[in-house]
Amino acid sequence: MARTLTVAAVQAAFGEDMAANIARVAELVREAAAVGAQVILPPELFQGPYFCVSQEERWFSTAYPWREHPCVAALAPLAAELGVAIPVSIFEKEGPHYFNSLVMLDADGAALGVYRKSHIPDGPGYQEKYYFRPGDTGFKVWPTRFGRIGVGICWDQWYPEAARAMTLMGAEALFYPTAIGSEPHDASLDTKDPWRRAMQGHAVSNVIPVVAANRTGFEPGAGGGQNFYGSSFIADHRGELVAELGREDQGAIVASFDLDFLATHRAAWGFFRDRRTDLYEALGPAKAFER
Repeated sequence: MARTLTVAAVQAAFGEDMAANIARVAELVREAAAVGAQVILPPELFQGPYFCVSQEERWFSTAYPWREHPCVAALAPLAAELGVAIPVSIFEKEGPHYFNSLVMLDADGAALGVYRKSHIPDGPGYQEKYYFRPGDTGFKVWPTRFGRIGVGICWDQWYPEAARAMTLMGAEALFYPTAIGSEPHDASLDTKDPWRRAMQGHAVSNVIPVVAANRTGFEPGAGGGQNFYGSSFIADHRGELVAELGREDQGAIVASFDLDFLATHRAAWGFFRDRRTDLYEALGPAKAFER
């Protein structure tokens, strides 16, 4: 019997009321589960507005230890009720340290552990280094009830090394919760298409499905606010978009994949057989190369 994985991405707009944001995500998780989704991905930091557009001390009070985070506490029983796995993006506090993190809830509501975002951006509208330390967990692949799930967080999704590492660790699908939209320093810059293409490339190069969940809508704030472009999607192992949402849509998208077929197809392509790690010295610690 074929092993089938049914995945979903949910897309919504969020405000400062954490309870309302959690309720909205829960509603969309139910919607996706009702049509058979097994692993359901909400967007990055859905607990509130994307506060990293500026540097404001008040937001540190919205971080919690990962086991006690309100988003985790609310969605764990929902995961168990529906029998679905949910990667939950949170603002985490550990002692004096703060992280952009993700808690993987399995289909019985149990937390499989925490992943802390590895790549932390710092630029106009995305001033994350003020809030978050670089992750110290390394990449994670979670053995959920439905398959082995690799999860990166937003800026991680631009790095082919992250996708390759998770696939080498046995991931059968890659999930990326996201918060991305307008670029305050350049109103003419629209990154939606390259954002998608980067992840579609990961799908092709690793012969693996990719799921990306973004937020949508305008959020007022410093520098004129941020307009998130939605466009959440699910790509198959060829990088083809098999499900997608528009820039302003709110809802859930779902797609199914035959994991046994993908494992065989991945082997047949030979991408992992033909790797030349002996030639990849330049991928090691950054250094100055002399010509």
